[in-house]
Amino acid sequence: MLEGNKVIITVAINGGMQQDREGAIVPKQPDEIGEEAARCWEAGAAMVHVHARDKDGKNSGDPEIYAQIIREIRARSPILVQTTNGIGVRRDPKTGQLYWPDDRERLGLLSIEPQQDLFGIAAGSADFHNPEGGYPGETPYVNSPELLRETIKAVYAKGSALEYEVIETSSLHRLLRYAEEGLFDRHRKNMWLLHGGGFGSTPPYPRNIIFSIDEGQRLFPQAIVGVTGTGRHMFPLVTLGLSMKCDLVRVGFEDGIHLPDGKVATYNRDMVGAAAQIAAFYGLTPASVEEARARFGIAQPGE
Repeated sequence: MLEGNKVIITVAINGGMQQDREGAIVPKQPDEIGEEAARCWEAGAAMVHVHARDKDGKNSGDPEIYAQIIREIRARSPILVQTTNGIGVRRDPKTGQLYWPDDRERLGLLSIEPQQDLFGIAAGSADFHNPEGGYPGETPYVNSPELLRETIKAVYAKGSALEYEVIETSSLHRLLRYAEEGLFDRHRKNMWLLHGGGFGSTPPYPRNIIFSIDEGQRLFPQAIVGVTGTGRHMFPLVTLGLSMKCDLVRVGFEDGIHLPDGKVATYNRDMVGAAAQIAAFYGLTPASVEEARARFGIAQPGE
């Protein structure tokens, strides 16, 4: 928990493959993303997690589209911008098989100009599966040692913070191994772990998330602790994280479309508002952008 009973609310606004469905409107183009990010900031989000889409709405690793998104967001609000490192799954037009972008394309997102505020990467590999999030088929999601090491080096050299998605608890020990190799200090204050369930490797049940959080705190005692979930498990797990006074929770259409009462949200801002309401039950209020920036240990853009 941040000082002053604050919690950082992150909104994963669109994902790499998700489309409008059941009344949920997913922002895809830079101006749409910029506008919805501003509305989410007004609702209490301090950070927006974005994927880029091309003109046809398909995921893209084009740094220029990401640059457009960042400019559109910053023109409308001060919300912190975090980019994906996964880009998004794709379907081979010949075979119909799902596959992920290669490491070279993914590493290209480390060189966007203007630079994003924050970065993220999955700390392990998994059999990715999220039907409610728009990923109907089981797909191997590989995060190679080379990709992870290069990302860690580049992000920390920039003076930024890197979110490690804890795909499963064993990935925490992968990170510990890299720390012991001297790649980073496991006691660094902006070490950032996002625990979650529902993508495939971690079943979305409280006992699994609690164990993951406990193990993360044991290995990385000063880490920022975040929680998320997918599909209809999103808000039960977000509520768990809030009840445990974690530092951060993540909601948004990348991960699911259902509000706590089971209704479908029309906009991402509805999910941010719901997270803020639940936080209030536990005596928590949404952290401001500046409070989040201080916890992540990052400077203003251009500084």
